[in-house]
Amino acid sequence: MFLKLKNLLPHTLVILGFVVIALAYFHPVLSGKQIFQNDIKHYIGMAQQQKEYKAETGKETYWTNSAFGGMPTYQLGARYPHNYIKKLDSVLRFLPRPADYLFLYFIGFYILFLALKVDYRIGALGALAFGFSTYLIIILGVGHNSKAHAIAYMPLVLGGILLAFQKRYILGFLVTAVAMALEIGANHFQMTYYLMLLVLIIGFVYLLDAYKKKELPHFFKTVGVLMAAVVLSIGLNATNIMATQEYVKESTRGKSELTINADGSKKIASSGLSKDYITEYSYGQLESLNLFIPRFMGGGTYENVGKNSETYSYFKSIGATPVQSLNEVRQTPTYWGEQPIVEGPAYVGAVILFLFVFALFLVRGRLKWWLLGGVLLSLFLSWGKNLGFLTNFFIDYIPLYNKFRAVSSIQVILELCVPILAMFGLVRLFNDFEKNDEKLKALKYTFVITVGLALLFTVFGSSIFDFVSPRDGRFVQMYGEIGPEYIDNVRKDRASFFFNDSLRTLILVVLSAGLIFLFLKKKLSENLMVVAFGLLIVFDLVGVDIRYVDPSDKDQFKPAREVVKPYIASAVDQEILKDKSNFRVFDVSARSGQEPTRAAYFHNSLTGYHAAKLGRYDELLDFHIYKFNLEVLNMLNTKYIIQDDEQGRPVPYVNDEANGNAWFIEQINLVATANQEIKALDSLSTKKEAVMLNNFDVTTTIIDRFKVDSITSIQLKEAKPNYLKYQSSNTNDGFAVFSEIYYKNGWNAYIDGKLEPHNRVNYVLRGMAIPKGNHTIEFKFEPKVVKTGSTIALGSSLLFVLLLIGAVYIETKKK
Repeated sequence: MFLKLKNLLPHTLVILGFVVIALAYFHPVLSGKQIFQNDIKHYIGMAQQQKEYKAETGKETYWTNSAFGGMPTYQLGARYPHNYIKKLDSVLRFLPRPADYLFLYFIGFYILFLALKVDYRIGALGALAFGFSTYLIIILGVGHNSKAHAIAYMPLVLGGILLAFQKRYILGFLVTAVAMALEIGANHFQMTYYLMLLVLIIGFVYLLDAYKKKELPHFFKTVGVLMAAVVLSIGLNATNIMATQEYVKESTRGKSELTINADGSKKIASSGLSKDYITEYSYGQLESLNLFIPRFMGGGTYENVGKNSETYSYFKSIGATPVQSLNEVRQTPTYWGEQPIVEGPAYVGAVILFLFVFALFLVRGRLKWWLLGGVLLSLFLSWGKNLGFLTNFFIDYIPLYNKFRAVSSIQVILELCVPILAMFGLVRLFNDFEKNDEKLKALKYTFVITVGLALLFTVFGSSIFDFVSPRDGRFVQMYGEIGPEYIDNVRKDRASFFFNDSLRTLILVVLSAGLIFLFLKKKLSENLMVVAFGLLIVFDLVGVDIRYVDPSDKDQFKPAREVVKPYIASAVDQEILKDKSNFRVFDVSARSGQEPTRAAYFHNSLTGYHAAKLGRYDELLDFHIYKFNLEVLNMLNTKYIIQDDEQGRPVPYVNDEANGNAWFIEQINLVATANQEIKALDSLSTKKEAVMLNNFDVTTTIIDRFKVDSITSIQLKEAKPNYLKYQSSNTNDGFAVFSEIYYKNGWNAYIDGKLEPHNRVNYVLRGMAIPKGNHTIEFKFEPKVVKTGSTIALGSSLLFVLLLIGAVYIETKKK
């Protein structure tokens, strides 16, 4: 018993160390502050209505009316019954945010190395290298929490897979099932998809190895075990997966029925996103060197170049005060790459890349090849349109690849594989089976490659590059007469960044080589080597991380109240909130550009901020709403339009022409195509007419003419995000249009308690035939997918518990 506790002690100390380091880096959370994340600010704005509903009723709503006219909450943090894997995730993320994600980075990587049977010291070292990788810290700074969440569980999934390939089938099955369930539950399917690509590379390498060693039965048995684990993990997340799959078909990720664009040009048919949209954020081939030299391309799009910069000196020379000069240099356009905007470089670390190259010469076998394969595929695909033939092949022929944008983010696979192989370089270095001559030869080759590259850029960088950005012309125009001189000085600062970071990398790789050389000459012990490399890696990575996520920056860490409630009701908002009727708001003021979810936080808004809006509504935005088609605004019951007045102050203008919550129409215009349907809204009199596809799936015969008299009425009596109640009165059979977004997968309509069909009209709205007389009409959001998925999740959870009990019994019996 004592021996077992003694064996657990190092791991316990390592885990406690991870907790301390995560809290130390994000130390403001200890004083009650929270990190301000712009994307999370937008998320809070989008999710405020469902949060309020939950607080008021204690129940979850799976529909919100607060943004984009109305949409499901499946991708807005919806909570589902029997999602026990989410509860486990909450236990693992026990630290304050974002220290919780940094801890997850560490612990997942550490468990992977335990699965690989690597010394705990090297595992801890690798965990620090992975967790402090600059991109992984930057995404925490901007609020890409679900992305960070999914990345954090990647090493854990790999650990389960490798355990199974070690013929530890039961443990491999359990770890893979739990890890994959956590990975899926993170709800960033793009990251999970990229992980799948890496797993396919692993499978291919292991298949070749099994074929050579004549171990194909073991390979296929392992694959079977892992597939069963994945199926179980999917079952544990059934509701989330099923709801997302159902929604994605109706979202901007689904196939559009239109063959034209808003400007009238021909639309390229696609079942996913357009190639231009997918590849908008393509990493430059040369830019990839910022994996090795952090500000190779200038760092972030804008950086503070400080007092010691040429730009600061220039503003001082033309008469600006020190304060004015400092304000000017806070947002200097230092980045000179081709991407539209970057928060910072995807810096992996000079020390880690040195060890990675060193490992390439020492490490052999299947581990090396699947890691190298993952690095190369990740790097090549991150180039996007800069390696068009490969990217186009994946977009056209690889399933689901065209569902995701920002191809540069696939470099997360590289950022996972590089530190793994780098640490195995140290494993081989410490291995007595390797001859010193081989190690010295590997060191020599690594030194020549890494030091040579860093030296080349340090000495000749200023003559090789001109540090010109594709956006410089815009800044020249922006600054007018002083524009050319301003940009000349900015280029000097870019060159200075380049030189300083090249020199920094040169020093770090020389120090790394020196440590290994001293170890080989028996001047340093293994423990001292681990400590020395640990200090070097942390100094290297954290030194770059704090340039972009600085815990001492008051603009990044704010009092919790400001983060949890990021919007304060303005005079405009307060004025609109006095109106207790049900309506929508269209904010076209200057503030909406910086705060796209402000209106959604307080009101039911026509706009918002989301990567996967309903596809038809997104098209309506482009064709009509952004063009200020008043009839379309009226049919969406847009009662208030927020615009800037002559002094640039936002003012709420009342739109007295808004159609209201529902109205009876006189005529339905049937059209044959979606093109005709959306174009018909150009001239449609929405109070009297509606347009409908004549091939629309309805179960009732549509009559296209109706009589509407002066006593005909339909009024909204009760409104909740997932429930609407109307009262109608009509002396004739009629057809009502409702200013609510149509979504077939969940909204049910009832007349006097009886389920009745309703139709999609006016491209995005709901319409319904209502018989004469007085009636109660109700709309209820009752998504079957939630009920079905929750049942599957419950069954999967019970199955997992039984399998876990069985596994414990079998292992206990063996011992």
